[in-house]
Amino acid sequence: MATQRFDSQAFYERLYSFGRRCRELTEKLSKTIANLEYSSQLIRASGSVGSNYIEALEAMGKKDFIYRLKVSRKETRESVHWLRLIFDANSNLERNVEEEIKNLIGEGQEIMKIFTSSILTCEGKKKIEN
Repeated sequence: MATQRFDSQAFYERLYSFGRRCRELTEKLSKTIANLEYSSQLIRASGSVGSNYIEALEAMGKKDFIYRLKVSRKETRESVHWLRLIFDANSNLERNVEEEIKNLIGEGQEIMKIFTSSILTCEGKKKIEN
């Protein structure tokens, strides 16, 4: 069975898109105190996912690479947290905005799985199914 080569540039573009889409989402929200705070946190966390991945690609060794992947995964998890809080804080969302939040949560969960798989592979561990 042939193994598929991981395309780090394509994955980076996916992370960039995730951060961009999160920022664009925040621009559609009403300017409540909760939305302003959650949006600020979401923009920081979602933008940090890709920047830490860049750091991983430039790592000074395997331990540094794994550490940066773990930071990227952590920032992705935080992004999903802020997305969920935004969803919960806005009971009257337009349908397209509601769907975008759900899509971003799903994308964040998929990205976390990719990071987890990569970390386990680098650490030489078998993938643990959730």
